[in-house]
Amino acid sequence: MSVFNVTVAPPDALFGVLAAYKADPSPLKVDVSVGAYRDSTGKPWVLPIVKKVDGLLKDDPTLDHEYLPITGLPEFTSSAAKLVLGQDADAISNGRVASVQTISGTGANHLGALFLSRHPPATSTGPVTVYLSNPTWANHKQIFGNVGFVVKEYPYFDSKTNGLDIDGFLSSLESAAAGSVILLHACAHNPTGVDPTEQQWKQIADVIVRKQLFPFFDCAYQGFASGDLDKDAWAVRYFLSLGIELLVCQSFAKNFGLYGERAGALHVVSSSKNVSTAVKSQLAVLQRSEISNPPAYGARIVAKVLNDPELFAEWVRDLKTMANRILENRQVLYEKLVELKTPGTWNHIIDQIGMFSFTGLTPAQVAKITKDYHVYLTSNGRISMAGLNSGNVDYFAKAVDAVVRTA
Repeated sequence: MSVFNVTVAPPDALFGVLAAYKADPSPLKVDVSVGAYRDSTGKPWVLPIVKKVDGLLKDDPTLDHEYLPITGLPEFTSSAAKLVLGQDADAISNGRVASVQTISGTGANHLGALFLSRHPPATSTGPVTVYLSNPTWANHKQIFGNVGFVVKEYPYFDSKTNGLDIDGFLSSLESAAAGSVILLHACAHNPTGVDPTEQQWKQIADVIVRKQLFPFFDCAYQGFASGDLDKDAWAVRYFLSLGIELLVCQSFAKNFGLYGERAGALHVVSSSKNVSTAVKSQLAVLQRSEISNPPAYGARIVAKVLNDPELFAEWVRDLKTMANRILENRQVLYEKLVELKTPGTWNHIIDQIGMFSFTGLTPAQVAKITKDYHVYLTSNGRISMAGLNSGNVDYFAKAVDAVVRTA
């Protein structure tokens, strides 16, 4: 008899889909499940700027493999903060931002959640509560649940319009208790691809400020969503302009293609420099007990690019290459579904933004398209637009058309 009273956990849904795809011998198979960029041939793409900087670092005689400071590579965290908050952000110049390097966006979410579980907003009167969009990135619920948050949801996706349920969203915020943490996707909402307009963001911010709620931004797609770094950071910067305290999780997995390097950052904006100093000290204590020191290589690549104008310009071109291909894929898929006269309306394919699209396919239709056509996607109908290319988009559109008509 074992001392461990434990049962087998269910497999991760997304990686289960990927495993099934890899095991499928069909030459027709299509993977639109994975949340990683693929080029026009369906292969992983190493950004040219990353290849270039990789060579520069390897030839740098001063490079070593010593530990980074607990809070990370300073030239990385400082430039990362400017990228998302703005080069001229008052919060940065006034010393009100505590930035810590993390294990990509997942680590930033975890460290931010852990910090708030230990140091909840002062306006909170009960158990610390987080509101997540319905739906959201699957990892959010587990991250916050693991550190003791009460996890609630706010309406987000309207299945009737395949757009934003702004009324449900605002109503849920109005009913949230003061001090509740509200997790917001800065851009390219995962998994729906539906973002609020600037006017809707202002409505959301108004309620959050008035109800004394705490904004917790997850920013995983800056520059990758629209191809415009400033546009994709608009929501974060608008909230910042209101003079409120907030938190931003930042990932460089997607916009640098550094998936395996786990380069990310957490930025906590406080009301004063003294508070910010205390916040950073507490983040360092938590980081020390969990990972001690963050990984160096990915951070060095990002820092090199963000701190060199010429390299930065090359990176922006690479970003536009990725973003434009995603936008082109959306347009082509939309046009093919319209050409096939596929039942329903498909404008949401081009209205949504970023890597993912909520197609509107039901779980039954997803099961059928996988069984009959070897097309692999998550059961909620989410597809990764990066998985489409000139060699499979026609087949994919015809498969969608077939299952919509029969399932």
